[in-house]
Amino acid sequence: MRHPQLIKFIIFIFFVLFMAGAFQAAPIDPPSDQEPNHSLPQQEKNTLAILFPSLDTIKDLVGLRDKGLINIPNLRVLAVYHEKELTDYQKAREYVRDNNLDWITFYPVSKPLSPDDLFRRNSCSAEFERIFQESDGIIFFGGPDIPPSLYGEKTSLLTMIEDPHRHLFEISFAFHLLGGSQDPSFKPLLESLPQYPILGICLGSQTLNVGTGGTLTQDIWSEIYAKTTLEEVIGLGKENWHESPFGRLWPKSDYVSFHPIKLNPKGKFCTAFGFDPKDIPYVFSSHHQQAEKLGKGFRVIATSLDGKVVEAMEHERYPNVLAIQFHPESPKTYDLATRIRFTPEDKEGLNPRAFLEAHPPSLAFHQKLWSWFCHSLTASLH
Repeated sequence: MRHPQLIKFIIFIFFVLFMAGAFQAAPIDPPSDQEPNHSLPQQEKNTLAILFPSLDTIKDLVGLRDKGLINIPNLRVLAVYHEKELTDYQKAREYVRDNNLDWITFYPVSKPLSPDDLFRRNSCSAEFERIFQESDGIIFFGGPDIPPSLYGEKTSLLTMIEDPHRHLFEISFAFHLLGGSQDPSFKPLLESLPQYPILGICLGSQTLNVGTGGTLTQDIWSEIYAKTTLEEVIGLGKENWHESPFGRLWPKSDYVSFHPIKLNPKGKFCTAFGFDPKDIPYVFSSHHQQAEKLGKGFRVIATSLDGKVVEAMEHERYPNVLAIQFHPESPKTYDLATRIRFTPEDKEGLNPRAFLEAHPPSLAFHQKLWSWFCHSLTASLH
């Protein structure tokens, strides 16, 4: 070769260029203590945690948002459940994916729970704390009966237990949030943020009560009204049905129950929502149980007209904790196209929104409830 030094120089240049390209392409590993794919929504969003994110729950949430009843800017939803629950949450996941609902994030919890672990620190405590810290409010939705053993009673033949693991998880979460008479020394999460809003709907109301040490009436009609047949219940009149007896006689029909409630003048509905104690709003009701002995910190703020059935409770220490026995969450309640019946005599069917409008302040009562919750969540100083 005539120019060996030149050839060596060219080879050296190619080697340097090759190594420079290799180092440039090499990925930079993040520090081991970072989590670049954090599963929780970032805090610039207003984050609502929900329990029991079934397909129907997700659809209700979407419907309420579409109708402007849930009006929360930059809303992110954390859909929390325990992996041992019997509900098929895959259907809800598919619905969220197929409809591009990127504001909803599922959060399954897998740590084991037993009835003996609920009212103290347990394997799920760290998850409860994390969800609380990363959210601005929470809703406990409705569902089936709580096992009476969790509030120290034997099981009535009329109690229907469908998903024990759901109740273990949600009741323990309620205890962690609010504390309870089961262990007065336990420091609840809301002690660090007393304004944090919690809404319990139907079963959710009962969960909050049991979680704080309360008990339940296992069947209202038989225990409170001493009725043993649906025909006897029909004779009580619509204001005392609490669920539709005709719906029990004709399952999967369009029979529902709307009944009036009585407001406590010292309760939130009057002092914060602005309603008069003489107002008797109608609510959509579908339950056969209620709070009996109240959990620690709760007081009754609404009842049935005869005062025998608890319809709503508020917390004495945490001002934005509300437990309601009725259902304001179904978008069909606010839809002008929906038709329902109370009795077989309603052959043409009734529209629930029109019914609420015809019985003021029923519609305004529902609207104010959601307005209050949304305001409380966005004002939460988390």
